[in-house]
Amino acid sequence: MLPTDRCTCHGLRKATRHLTQFYDRRLTAVRLNIGQYALLARLAARGPIALGAFAAIMAMDRTTLGRNLQPLEREGLLAIGPDPNDRRSRLLSLTPEGEARLTAARPLWRAAQADLEASFGPERTQALRVLLAELLVTDLA
Repeated sequence: MLPTDRCTCHGLRKATRHLTQFYDRRLTAVRLNIGQYALLARLAARGPIALGAFAAIMAMDRTTLGRNLQPLEREGLLAIGPDPNDRRSRLLSLTPEGEARLTAARPLWRAAQADLEASFGPERTQALRVLLAELLVTDLA
């Protein structure tokens, strides 16, 4: 049996770094990292969407989300503008350039997913996704 970390959080953070590096390497050809890919993919599925609602979907605070959106906005991959239904809110939307970059990235992401499942096992990969989803809704207060 492999040695495990006594601290669950530390073990999860190490695994997250390991997976992040794996996906980042796969997405370099389209000049995205996995965090940026996730933001663009969720925005494509949900947008246009208010910044606050998107932060909730991404399980991020608004400040962190804003920092992560800035490079994508600078590259013209997404737009942040006023919400026509609520002047106090800002609306996120994917630009045509963002859609094109996401379209180019999707096959690379799918290949990474397939390679992860081939290496780690499809059942274990699915079980991991289920455990992570359950952890996200666990009351840890």
